[in-house]
Amino acid sequence: MTAAALVGGGSYPQPGEISLSHNGVLFLDELPEFERRVLEVMRQPMEDREVTISRARFTVTYPSSFMLVASMNPSPGGYFNDPDAPVTSSPAEMQRYLGKISGPLLDRIDIHIEVTPVPFEKLSEDRKGESSVEIRKRVTAARDIQTKRFAEIENVHYNAQMNTKQIREFCTLDVSSKALLKNAMERLNLSARAYDRILKVARTIADLEGVEQVGGNHIGEAIQYRSLDREGWLG
Repeated sequence: MTAAALVGGGSYPQPGEISLSHNGVLFLDELPEFERRVLEVMRQPMEDREVTISRARFTVTYPSSFMLVASMNPSPGGYFNDPDAPVTSSPAEMQRYLGKISGPLLDRIDIHIEVTPVPFEKLSEDRKGESSVEIRKRVTAARDIQTKRFAEIENVHYNAQMNTKQIREFCTLDVSSKALLKNAMERLNLSARAYDRILKVARTIADLEGVEQVGGNHIGEAIQYRSLDREGWLG
């Protein structure tokens, strides 16, 4: 995929995939397989929720408020940190593979989840998990909470849209929660942008629980979702 196909462009500018995904989901499979320069053009639209294309005679602005969902293998061979793997990758191959995704782009992704291999016992067990219907009810309740929270604020409808001032207002922390977040910021060498995103995610976790105050358990869980934007992916 080219940069123009992703953000839009051409002699007669047309919207790209990020604008076609406005108010929806943009799913990018095998993220490191995209050219780095193509991925980098998403950084500003993800921040501003719009993309501007300039030409000699005119400028066009398209909306691009989308939810980015991306997937990737943990290594070129797909068996990162597995001693029994049939295929292994050298440190140079790993660095080249992971280096295709920049730190500033990762900073703009709220949640990073590592999906570990599922053992046979888990695949074959009969125990049922929480149903999609129950999960939907909990998510809907959390969205209702956010709708009421931002009812008086223009152009803000849910936690992800909060600016820095609103984060400070709606994500107040007690002393122990601040100490936990401070320790994580220093230990993982996280950026200021990651700090704000941790608070947004923690606020959402609290909303899913129906709790008004963001606590240490919410901060701790949100920190666990920021594993890939630390300095040095290889540990």
